[in-house]
This record gives sequence, structure tokens and C-alpha cells, in this order.
Amino acid sequence: MDMDPCEMNSMDRKPKGGCCTPSANRPAPTSGVTTISTSPGQVDAETRARMVSLPGGTFLMGTDFAEGFAADGEGPVRAVTLRPFSIDRCTVTNRLFRQFVEATGYRTDAERYGWSFVFWLHIPRARFSEMVEDRVQAAPWWCKVRGAMWNAPEGPGSNLSKRDEHPVVHVSWNDAVAYTQWSGQRLPTEAEWEYAARGGLEQKLYPWGDKLRPNGEHRCNIWQGDFPHHDTADDGYSGTCPVTAFPPNGYGLYSMTGNAWELCADWFSLNTVHLTNSVAFCR
Repeated sequence: MDMDPCEMNSMDRKPKGGCCTPSANRPAPTSGVTTISTSPGQVDAETRARMVSLPGGTFLMGTDFAEGFAADGEGPVRAVTLRPFSIDRCTVTNRLFRQFVEATGYRTDAERYGWSFVFWLHIPRARFSEMVEDRVQAAPWWCKVRGAMWNAPEGPGSNLSKRDEHPVVHVSWNDAVAYTQWSGQRLPTEAEWEYAARGGLEQKLYPWGDKLRPNGEHRCNIWQGDFPHHDTADDGYSGTCPVTAFPPNGYGLYSMTGNAWELCADWFSLNTVHLTNSVAFCR
């Protein structure tokens, strides 16, 4: 499940969400944390067709890369063992999230609170002072915009035209949980997400290897230029891109780095213990 802000996630720092199909016989969630009971594995055939089954096993999680962020719990490298599980090939799109909302009447936290954060370069310059109510003190490029939500990602006047296959943004952890409960799936643990993101490679910086642009080729949608003032969009996109715009990793999973931050099931902790007992989840 994707959240806003949406720029770049590393192999070892990720909040990550997935592709799910509406089902008329599933109960409609209310806003906030829901109490819907859906047994793991009860996922319809159409949804399962959009998922990849992974064998699990032991992998090396984390990194000791010198340019990493130790304070974010990226290291030390440790062996983690996972049971087999399935994961969506892509992050949840605007089209699929719209199906969820239309089927259930769900209201996201951003809708209930009336605002969300928008990256400053995505706000019309002529309306900046009108739209921006506040900024994050330590990161002033994130602006509080009233009316920003999943279907108005840049605030009032914006829409999802030509963005059906882009990842849904402005969704909270509560929203992600409601969505996955409705779809019969769940969010991944951080360990599961990282295992899936690595695509079968061991201790590489990216899902395809150690070079960000092998042979000069862009493999993901990330910032290029002088952050946070100018994005050259050399990879072809400023903001989000379609979820399958770049090649998948070795497991056939798309956008496992770049494009949007993603949400995991477990909380952030430098000492998190990762356990898993389910077989299917949303990204």
C-alpha cells in the first residue's frame, strides 16, 4: 500500500501496498482502524492471479553499506528466516483503490481530517500561498494542503486523469489495513518486503545489482537534480509513474524501489523481531 509523500524508498528503509480485487460479499469497513475478520488465504482467483508466490527461507536482511543510515535500523546485516508467502506484483493503483472506495464507501484519514502533505514542486506556483497552510519544520518541502487526498493528490483542482495505473497516495496505515482486510489480504512485514524487494539477489544495493543506472539505463523512478529544488525528470517522470513503467526484479515484482513509499504491517523499531504466519498479502 502506498503512502504520500511519494519519491524514493531504499532497499532497507520502507514504509510498502498491492493489487486487490473488489468482492461484493465482503463487509464494508468504516474509517480508521477496522475490525473486519478475513482469514488469511481467502483471496479470490482474480486477485491471486496478480500475485507471485515466493518460497521463503533464510536471507540476509539489512545492510552495512557505509553510506547507509544506521539510525534508521538499516544494519547490522542479519539472517532472517521466512515462511513461504505470496505478494502482489505491483503496488495498489488508483484504479483498484477507487474500486474499493466505490464498493465500500470508505473515507480515508486524509478525507476525514481534511488535509495531507504535498511536495512543494507539485503545488501550482500561482496558488502556493493560497493552498499551503503550514510546512514540516525539518523538511519544508512537505506542505500541509487542505483538500489533498487520494483522488486529489495535489490538492483542490487536481485529479487522477491519466493516472489510473499510478500508485495510490495519501493513504495512511489505517487506510491500508482497511483495504487489505476488504481484499482478503494483509500488509507485508518489513522482513517480507525486503526479501521480496531483493528479487533473489544477496546484499545488492538495488533490486537489479549495485549500479543505479547499469549501462546508463534508468531502472526506477527517483529524483534527479538538485533536491528539493529542481527535478530534471531524466527518468521520464516528475512525481509518480505507472506501476509497471520499469522492468520487474528477479521475482517479477515491479517498483520495488523508487516511485512511492510503501507501508508495512509491523511498526518501526531498531530491534524489531519479524514473525510471519500468513500466506498472502498486499503491497
